[in-house]
Amino acid sequence: MTADSETLPTTRRGQAKAARRAELIAAAARLMARRGFVAVRLEDIAAEVGISGPAMYRHFASKNELLDELLLDISERLYDGGRAVVERGGAPGEVLRRLVEFHIDVLVTKPDLIAIQDRDLDSLTPEARHRVRSLQRRYVETWVDVLVDDAAAAGRDTSSGEARVRAHAVFGLLNSSPRLPDHPEDRVRSLLTAMALAALAA
Repeated sequence: MTADSETLPTTRRGQAKAARRAELIAAAARLMARRGFVAVRLEDIAAEVGISGPAMYRHFASKNELLDELLLDISERLYDGGRAVVERGGAPGEVLRRLVEFHIDVLVTKPDLIAIQDRDLDSLTPEARHRVRSLQRRYVETWVDVLVDDAAAAGRDTSSGEARVRAHAVFGLLNSSPRLPDHPEDRVRSLLTAMALAALAA
C-alpha cells in the first residue's frame, strides 16, 4: 500500500466531517433565526440534517459554541469585507457606495446570521461577545472614516461623532431587511442602496 492510498481515506473522512459541520452550521442558523437561540436545542439541529442527537456532539460541544462560531463568522466577514472595500481606493463617494453595496450583499446572502446577530448577541459566551463587539466597533469606524472623507470632499464639515450616528442609523435601516416582505432580490438591492445613500446624505 502506498503512502498516498493510506492517507486518502483520512482525507475523505476529513472532507466529509467538514461538509457535515458546514451543514450543521447552516441548519443552526436557519433554526435560530426562525425560533431564537433559547428555543433551539442541539437535538433540533441534528434532526434538521438527519443525524442523531449524540452524533451532534462529535462536531460541537454545546449550543453556545455554535452560536459563538456563527456570530464571530458574520462579524469577521463584515469587518474584513469593509476593509477590503476601502483598500480598493477611489473617490470617497464611490467608496461609500461600495460599502453600502457590500453591506447589502451580506444582508441578502446571509439573512439568518443578521437576524441572529440582531437578537441573540447577549447569549454569546463572554470571550466571544468581547471579540464580536470589538469587530463591530472596528467595522463602524471603517464607515466613519469614509463618511468624514465624503463630507469633506463635498465641502461639508462632519465630525466623527455625527458620522458614527449616521452609520449606526443606516445599519438599523439595512439590518431590518431579513424581515422585509418577499420581493425580487435585484429590486431589494437597488431600493436599499438608494435608501441608505439618501439617509447618509440627509
